[in-house]
Amino acid sequence: MSDITLVNHLQSLSGPARTPSAPAAPTAGGFAETLKGFLEKTNEAQINADKAVEKLNTGEAKNLHEVMISMEEADISMRLMVQMRNKVVEAYQEIMRMQV
Repeated sequence: MSDITLVNHLQSLSGPARTPSAPAAPTAGGFAETLKGFLEKTNEAQINADKAVEKLNTGEAKNLHEVMISMEEADISMRLMVQMRNKVVEAYQEIMRMQV
């Protein structure tokens, strides 16, 4: 359940705190690695939700609330990925409209 905590997730994304006088170091991996990580986490959430529903259907899972939480986590993760994709496509289209 601690994996769902939004605050921990946001803190892990921001990395270590920087002081204002410290120069910004380039991040390892960049945008592509970050996007790949988000895709993997979204896929993992979808798989976990599918497994939870399957366990509920077979009678292994007794707690409906945990199944619903995993399904909502997968849904929110997928919605976030769709919005990220939309923004990337929108940015690409805006760049393509620019005149050189």
